Amino acid sequence: MTHALIVGGGIAGAVTAMALRKAGIGSTVYEAYETGADDVGAFLVVFNNGLEALRTVDAHQPVLDAAFPAEHVELLSHTGQLLGSRPSSGTAPVPGTEGEHARAVLGPHTLKRATLYRVLHDEAARRGVTIEHGKRLTTAEQHPDGAVTAHFADGTSATGDLLIGADGIHSTTRALIDPGAPRPRHTGQTTVCGYARGVGPEATPPPATYRMVFGKRAFLGCTLAPDGEVWWFANTPGEERTRAELAAVTPAQWREHVSGLFADDDSPAAEIVRATGDGIVGSNAYDIASTPVWHRGSMVVIGDAAHAAAPNAAQGASMAIEDSVVLAKCLRDLPDPAAAFAAYEGLRRERVERVVADSARMSGRSTPRPEERERRDAEVESRTKSREAGGTGGEGSTEWLTHYRVDWDEPVTTTRS
Repeated sequence: MTHALIVGGGIAGAVTAMALRKAGIGSTVYEAYETGADDVGAFLVVFNNGLEALRTVDAHQPVLDAAFPAEHVELLSHTGQLLGSRPSSGTAPVPGTEGEHARAVLGPHTLKRATLYRVLHDEAARRGVTIEHGKRLTTAEQHPDGAVTAHFADGTSATGDLLIGADGIHSTTRALIDPGAPRPRHTGQTTVCGYARGVGPEATPPPATYRMVFGKRAFLGCTLAPDGEVWWFANTPGEERTRAELAAVTPAQWREHVSGLFADDDSPAAEIVRATGDGIVGSNAYDIASTPVWHRGSMVVIGDAAHAAAPNAAQGASMAIEDSVVLAKCLRDLPDPAAAFAAYEGLRRERVERVVADSARMSGRSTPRPEERERRDAEVESRTKSREAGGTGGEGSTEWLTHYRVDWDEPVTTTRS
């Protein structure tokens, strides 16, 4: 294999191109949008497992330079009671990495999605990766010799040795691989992101800290940016809306709706939302519990195109980055696409589907029915106190998630699972 067609220029697409380049395989990225990234206005966390995967392909530093740390988590009830505080998942050294290696741990970092898109694209371009914009995939055909041709909405086409679908939760590639593939499932939530200035000192979270508020009717998380702006997101109950319907909601309407959900709570959530100007955007929350078929012939899907988790676990970016590096390793060591894709799926499916399932459970905990709220708060408080006391592993532990590392130098074999 000498050249891959990567459909989708988001996080997974850019990282895949860099990882393939390190593996000695060329690629071209085909991005549907003319300029910029989708989900403009949203922000995200790249956890240390994602950052460590980026470090594998020497692409972590530009992300760190554009982000700020998320070192601690505070958990509040709707009454304002502190249910507990703890270090963020992934800030503690991985067992067995002592001394110099322990000091080198990359903890979670926060940045806007559009910023992550930009720095990854800039780094990929700096390394010589070609990124073509305005290329929306419509169909693809596989040839007897194993090559694949992608056809785009603008009437152009491209042929390569394989096609990698990094085209997100509404993936065209997924449907081309398996016309019966499941469609994204709306979780019953709308995620709203905003940026507030002039928030009072009591409502402002400490630096490098995420304050999570379990409200009666919605869930809010917030963090303090270095310039003093409070970045927040809210998971709110809501029916699925079309893109046009989402775009028609004004910032004032989002502000009134979300602040109203917290108006009866004795927490800082409503104050933070009310201090927000026009920087508010809303989006549907989706997941895909399982995609039965990840690859066919010379085509494969990665990231949200293969496995989409609800945003509650905040691992979407990190899972896409991991996928990109693992797939590149498989293609490096198993040059037959069928064998490489099978190995990639074997290495990734169980892990990513566990993330999807865990995130779905978290979705239910963030906005429970009134009769379940007290039990939820007690469970959160108990687990947090256990972690404060030094407890590790067991129910609620995220070590399996954040301590994951991709070893670039470890060969991939067809017998590995």
